[in-house]
Amino acid sequence: MAAADAVAVKPAWAGDKRAIVNSPANITDPLVLFMPSGKRGRFPVGTPVLDAARQLGVYVESVCGGRATCGRCQIEVQEGNFAKHKITSSNDHISPKGPKEERYERVRGLPERRRLSCSAQILGDLVIDVPQDTVINAQTIRKDADTRVIARDSAIRMCYVEIEEPDMHKPLGDLDRLKIALMKDWNLKSLDFDFYLLPQVQGILRKGNWTATAAIYKDTDTETARVIALWPGLKNEAYGLACDIGSTTIAMHLVSLLSGRVAASSGTSNPQIRFGEDLMSRVSYVMMNPDGREGMTVAVREAISGLVDKVCAEGNVQRNDILDSVFVGNPIMHHLFLGIDPTELGGAPFALAVSGAVRIKASDIGLKLNQGARLYMLPCIAGHVGADAAAVTLSEGPHRQDEMMLIVDVGTNAEIVLGNRTRVVAASSPTGPAFEGAEISGGQRAAPGAIERVRIDPDTLEPKYRVIGSELWSDEPGFLDSVQATGVTGICGSGIIEIVAEMYLAGVISEDGVVDGSLAARSPRVVANGRTFSYVLKEGEPKITITQTDVRAIQLAKAALYAGTKLLMEKQNTEHVDRIHFAGAFGSFIDPKYAMVLGLIPDCDLDKVSAVGNAAGAGARMALLNRGYRREIEETVSQIEKIETALEPKFQEHFVYAMALPNKVDPFPKLAAAVKLPPRKTVSEDGIAGDAAPRRRSREGHAARRSRE
Repeated sequence: MAAADAVAVKPAWAGDKRAIVNSPANITDPLVLFMPSGKRGRFPVGTPVLDAARQLGVYVESVCGGRATCGRCQIEVQEGNFAKHKITSSNDHISPKGPKEERYERVRGLPERRRLSCSAQILGDLVIDVPQDTVINAQTIRKDADTRVIARDSAIRMCYVEIEEPDMHKPLGDLDRLKIALMKDWNLKSLDFDFYLLPQVQGILRKGNWTATAAIYKDTDTETARVIALWPGLKNEAYGLACDIGSTTIAMHLVSLLSGRVAASSGTSNPQIRFGEDLMSRVSYVMMNPDGREGMTVAVREAISGLVDKVCAEGNVQRNDILDSVFVGNPIMHHLFLGIDPTELGGAPFALAVSGAVRIKASDIGLKLNQGARLYMLPCIAGHVGADAAAVTLSEGPHRQDEMMLIVDVGTNAEIVLGNRTRVVAASSPTGPAFEGAEISGGQRAAPGAIERVRIDPDTLEPKYRVIGSELWSDEPGFLDSVQATGVTGICGSGIIEIVAEMYLAGVISEDGVVDGSLAARSPRVVANGRTFSYVLKEGEPKITITQTDVRAIQLAKAALYAGTKLLMEKQNTEHVDRIHFAGAFGSFIDPKYAMVLGLIPDCDLDKVSAVGNAAGAGARMALLNRGYRREIEETVSQIEKIETALEPKFQEHFVYAMALPNKVDPFPKLAAAVKLPPRKTVSEDGIAGDAAPRRRSREGHAARRSRE
């Protein structure tokens, strides 16, 4: 976003006209960015942070009326140079603690770095983090485990043995007699012990009356088995973690290694969002701030440790019973989690520090589980196609079947895999954070109160919508009562896709994405907004409006994804795909029809387009419970062909065509058979509508037209 955009345009999500005033005098006011929502605005010096949040529609809870007694309005100032947002944020840019805040801290206690937003005032540019542990209406993390049954052959075996007691005539050490018993009873040819166990062996054997249970770790058939944990007597349970570190959310499953049962699942926002919504912003932050890498590594590891606490409490499991773990993530999350500087991934040739599978002790990265617990990370496919895409591939298995399967994980960086048992290709496309609500007026992450479903009457242009937390549509009796607790606060990713697609189907926007200003005479929903027009989705406070800029942001995001898909289809020499799978939490809530109307995905039978949920988490569970799957994905990744979209000369051409809804040149006959697409019309950039020739439905026809011109 250019600097002028931040100061001269009032975003519709502000709702209150005080948030940004379109006047030169306001340019010098401090710029405040709230994370993780991504909402921003300029405010006069001395404005309480809580007031700024309310004016922007950022949910910061306060139940004491700003008297600094409830402590619910806590925030944190993020320090550093946030290049993408052109903000240098510092604790010097917020007022010192006043008497009310000091009293609260003295009486109730205030965590380090936390401030009370009702008392703290804006003195300069700020990046403000709203901690999710203080938010009742926090982002909804929808990453539950699926119910698939996974054949078990984990890297951990629990082996119970009875050991021969010491004998004066057989001067063999306790450890050696334990080793002999394990090798004999469990058919182990050789065996090593983690060093930390050596001082504990004698006490454990005597406590168990010469019986013990050893946790044996053996990931590959060629390596020597190791005893990584030991208990007196019989121990008949062991657990592992399967974790998907997404750029926006982190999901974790606690799994029984013996039964395969998912004991607990939990998720949280990735705290790295405060350093940048998209991956390149985080790389830029590392480049601009000497301690940036360390700060992001600490943040994500602390979040993961917090999730371990949650799943252990939910599953009634002790951390000491967790013996193995599998982690997946995109390349930048992968590197930051491991403590590796990701700056080489910020530019060509996008070099990974490590691409193969990683096997370490969990304690090597400070993860406190059982002292001998292991950690496995799936291999990365390419510089921007990571271990999460490898896990999705493992879960969905395009390499195991004949159909041409397209797998799309929609996020700030979309990862795309296309193939069958003959050949698999993969790429990534920089969709940015638009689908997750960032940089969209009225946009927000999925949380109670967010609009997630939208319909527009093509005759009256009147909308109706549903919000997270209510099963009622906005035009149904009882809707207002059902959302009274949360209100209607914004529009999340699935709602953004549906509103733009519905605007197209209702004729509010042309196939080129221009809002038709002539409809303002027909409906009060279409309103002038400077030189362009906008569509009012919701009146009242906050007023939610879809602007021309919003539509453009969605077009740019969907065009990037579609262009990447087209490149893969060309590499596969195919004009169609047989099946499409949406992966990821966001993909689970995308309506396939609207995704296709938007042109997010290529034409396909709608009944063969499905959401597969957190497939990356499912792939992580497969690798956790069966080491054979680790070998399978390691071999598969070595054979996947990686396509770097930035280096492909046809990417730009595909991108330009894909800006249209659903596409300028590609036919969508299967979609047209299922959905009534509007007649083609053109609208100039200033919203003046006109007729257009019928849509050309073939690339050959388009090429012929270009040659004639």
